[in-house]
Amino acid sequence: MTEDYAALVRDDRVHTMLYRDPAIFDDEMERIFKQAWIWVGHDSELPGANSFKTAHVGRQPVIVTRDKAGAVHVLLNRCRHRAASVCERKKGKASVFVCPYHGWSYDVDGGLRKVPFADGYREPVDKADHSLIALRTECYNGMIFATFDDAIMPLAEWLGPARKWIDLFMKQGAGFGVKTLGEHRFRFPGNWKIQLENTTDAYHFPIVHKTFLSSLDEDTENLMDVLGQGGWVEDLGNGHSVMVMIPDLIDLEENLDAPIPDRFAALAAELAAEGHDDDQVRRIVRAVGGSGFNLNLFPNVACSMAFFRVLRPVAVNETEIQHIAIGMDGGPEAANRARLRLHEHFQGPMGFGTPDDAEGWERVQRGAAAGDALWVMLNRGVDAPDGRPEPGHEAGDVSAETGMRAAYQMWKRMMTA
Repeated sequence: MTEDYAALVRDDRVHTMLYRDPAIFDDEMERIFKQAWIWVGHDSELPGANSFKTAHVGRQPVIVTRDKAGAVHVLLNRCRHRAASVCERKKGKASVFVCPYHGWSYDVDGGLRKVPFADGYREPVDKADHSLIALRTECYNGMIFATFDDAIMPLAEWLGPARKWIDLFMKQGAGFGVKTLGEHRFRFPGNWKIQLENTTDAYHFPIVHKTFLSSLDEDTENLMDVLGQGGWVEDLGNGHSVMVMIPDLIDLEENLDAPIPDRFAALAAELAAEGHDDDQVRRIVRAVGGSGFNLNLFPNVACSMAFFRVLRPVAVNETEIQHIAIGMDGGPEAANRARLRLHEHFQGPMGFGTPDDAEGWERVQRGAAAGDALWVMLNRGVDAPDGRPEPGHEAGDVSAETGMRAAYQMWKRMMTA
């Protein structure tokens, strides 16, 4: 199939079969989601020893844990005896995971602790040979990644130039650090790559999100004129890309002397009344508004302005999306409350943005059923503004489909390796 897969991705288009062929989907789970670094969580979701969360690497359920020494582990959520899952809670604290079927128990690092009625085996059960299966795990700036591929390049190398943008995104902590505030999940009847494309697609914004734009005050509506701010889309290598929509909000520690927007005046007054000095107030308020870019990390997570967007492929025509709001770890309650209200306004299930996006993704999947030999066009883009992208990086204006082309070239590379 390798030659066929190469033929399905051209420089400026991809074949519609990538959205609808179950055999392609099955191969993606093996060749991409088992061979790439997959985002499984944020450091703040494991707040102390024995804390855990459940997640997926591709279609495989895992438990992400922190042991007593502070080390993070990603373990297959499967008892080594008869395959029952050993954890069904989304997150929490536990010093041990016990299989509910036959009582085998495991430490938070995956080590087998106890086998009930062990004398029933002819040969003693070697605990060292029956630990929960551990995936290779590495972290960067609070972001936790795991992989099945022990030979893959180190995470820092995999991320490459994207690390700069992760560091900028994390400035939303305003000096307090970043933590997750809450999340919601939903599924849409469409292929995972449709959502992957959306994160660096500014072209749709003024069309799909007219209702959202009409809900804003005039100054904020002008700020969200993403096609008119001089932004760009940049290929960061390994399928990663960044879409800069508001260049003035790339670095949240700059321009702190700019006037505080009217929409944040009440928040600024509340922070000042709590005793924060003027510099702190300006830094916090600027962080509350979020960064001016979306960072797409191939294949499953985006740092999108002010939240994490995580995709999980379920089937060729079904994808789960997790939106995780972020805030300031130890920062003012008023600031984190404001972050949640902004998140709800666009991303929430009753928000003005995400429901419209999801409708578009679903329509792409439905439309992909029409025609057997048709292509999805990814050829949009003119030159990026002078001096904006890194030298030597492919880039285009903010409405360019540069990020999608980058992701599909990585797709082709991994699927034909």
